[in-house]
Amino acid sequence: MEARKKSFNGIVVSDKMDKTIVVEVTNRTLHPLYKKYVNSTKKIKAHDEKNDAHVGDTVTVVECRHLSKDKCWRLEKIVERAR
Repeated sequence: MEARKKSFNGIVVSDKMDKTIVVEVTNRTLHPLYKKYVNSTKKIKAHDEKNDAHVGDTVTVVECRHLSKDKCWRLEKIVERAR
């Protein structure tokens, strides 16, 4: 039985590395005390085998085995191209 892999939607902020993209993932949570929405962002590196994604594209990434020191995600699909 295979465990479900995490997946995130995010925006590509860098594609300068070969076969690697940097994706910014935004999470919006409700503050427990003040009841205001708080945005938190994190940047993750993802493997892009065909160098398909470019800056501004909205993409979906899924977790995979470590491919380098800090790259443990891979590009699943490009949801929307940048204009």
